[in-house]
Amino acid sequence: MKQQKIHSWAAGVLVLLALAFSSSAQAAPKISYRLSMPEPQTHYFEVEMRLEDFKGKNLDLTLPVWAPGSYLIREFPKNVEAFQAFVGSNQVSAQKIDKNTWRVASSGKDVTVKYKVYAFELSVRTSFIDASHGYLNGTSVFMYPEGQKDLPSTVTVVPYKGWSKVSTGLPAVNGQPFTYRAQNYDILADSPFEIGNHEILSFESNGVKHEVAMYGDANYDAQRLTADMKKVTEEAAKVFGELPVNYYLFIVHNLAAGGGGLEHLNSTTLHATRTAYGTERGYKGFLNLVAHEYFHLWNVKRLRPIELGPFDYNQENYSKMLWVSEGFTSYYADVIMKRAGFTSDREYADKLAASITSVENTPGNKVVSAAQSSFDAWIKQYRPDENSYNTHLSYYSKGSLLGMLLDMEILKASNGTKSLDDAMKALYDEYYKKKKRGFTEKEFQQGIEKFTNRSMNDFFQKYVYGLETPDYNAFLSTVGITLTDLNQGTKAPLLGAGISTASGKPVVTTVTRNGSAWQSGLNVNDEIIGMNGYRVSDDINKSIPAYAVGDQLELVINRSGQLMILPVTLLKDHTLKYHAEMAPAATDLQKKSYQKWTSAK
Repeated sequence: MKQQKIHSWAAGVLVLLALAFSSSAQAAPKISYRLSMPEPQTHYFEVEMRLEDFKGKNLDLTLPVWAPGSYLIREFPKNVEAFQAFVGSNQVSAQKIDKNTWRVASSGKDVTVKYKVYAFELSVRTSFIDASHGYLNGTSVFMYPEGQKDLPSTVTVVPYKGWSKVSTGLPAVNGQPFTYRAQNYDILADSPFEIGNHEILSFESNGVKHEVAMYGDANYDAQRLTADMKKVTEEAAKVFGELPVNYYLFIVHNLAAGGGGLEHLNSTTLHATRTAYGTERGYKGFLNLVAHEYFHLWNVKRLRPIELGPFDYNQENYSKMLWVSEGFTSYYADVIMKRAGFTSDREYADKLAASITSVENTPGNKVVSAAQSSFDAWIKQYRPDENSYNTHLSYYSKGSLLGMLLDMEILKASNGTKSLDDAMKALYDEYYKKKKRGFTEKEFQQGIEKFTNRSMNDFFQKYVYGLETPDYNAFLSTVGITLTDLNQGTKAPLLGAGISTASGKPVVTTVTRNGSAWQSGLNVNDEIIGMNGYRVSDDINKSIPAYAVGDQLELVINRSGQLMILPVTLLKDHTLKYHAEMAPAATDLQKKSYQKWTSAK
């Protein structure tokens, strides 16, 4: 009996060992991509995707329809062609089952998928290749197995002959040229590639290596530029007290005309005008763009609204908090430029006054709230039309002002000892580092209230979810700044219509809500032929200062081929023009608060 028990125990151990061996033999699925570009002048990337150890009868592969950070459905699958699937050397059935999903009959075997991607849209959010270089964003090129975005992958880049450089934020695989690894699809999608013979600049900031991949000739001074970028990045890091990456990459496209950027997990892509570095305005504009996109390293990529990650790449990801994600980032770009010494007190005040003037003169500011503007980004922000000025306001500009107002609230509540910096760092520590998730609208408000020491319901209802105009002077008195409307008391008339002569003819391009043109029925696309009995060939706005409020213009217009006489009564110009000044007798507390606001921490 004792011997039998021993034999039973041994048999059980053997069974367990066999099960363990069987389990380990079932290797985890593997994904690898091979990206080539044998004919860059045709604007095609060629992708070979290998999928190993995937089980099941069918394998569904998906290509995203949008790029995170740019809130518009861009329908990237429209650029995919020649999709084929193979098991070994045998081609297997593959069919498209919806606009961005391909179904492969895998039968549980290893599969190789091949397809081409047409890439000829050079923007920070799309992909592009020509005879001079290649650039790609992952969401427009790389597919993923549906429901398995968490799988790691490798990407091997095969540059076109004569191209020697690949720049990306992904870590390299040792011993394998131009091969990189991604922990999951979200990271792959968030790591753009620049491929070609670009110049690579480098500098160290906060102990971390930063590289700048410079595509295109431009009039920059590399030594000066990297030194100034170092200043900007170091000031940004002071807000949060740490740099959450061990490497950072700037991809810069120097173009005939360019502007804008897109943030990524440990990199960014910037577009710059190649001659802009030679002027003070252009150079500072580029540094401001650097500050904006670099601040996203924390705000959005880590400290984020809960709706913005993990992403659903198949449809819109709605959030009412883009006024924080983008607006606060715009606000901090200006603050960082001031703290880094690139902006004087006078320039900073002028920029603040100009921002308030712009927002308050936009008719859409009285139509849509900051929260609604954020939510409607998918249908409005990237699809402007001739009436957008009247119905929409960018969450960038409005959010920037809201950031400033909340900064004033915290400075006031703390007697100049705390600022919005402290609230942002506390939110970052709480939600990114501790809870490892995004924040809700309520949680964000509560995070602000910890530093204002009072309920902010009234503020949020009036200015974030509502349309009330803030008393800017009441807020700015905290730092001793006073706003004055330079247009107050003027009695000048305003037509309220934008007119372009680009076609050689004066054509109406915009009509401002409730202005003279709006009230009199002047339409977008009307061609203005004559005014008060005289032929015109230029923008009639240039003639308006010669008239008075109440005067009537008799316009001859061409509307869709029909000649019409349209009387337009000139109304008063109600636009604002703010000027900001430090109070002549600022108190010690105001000076202290101003220093806390605009000086390095």
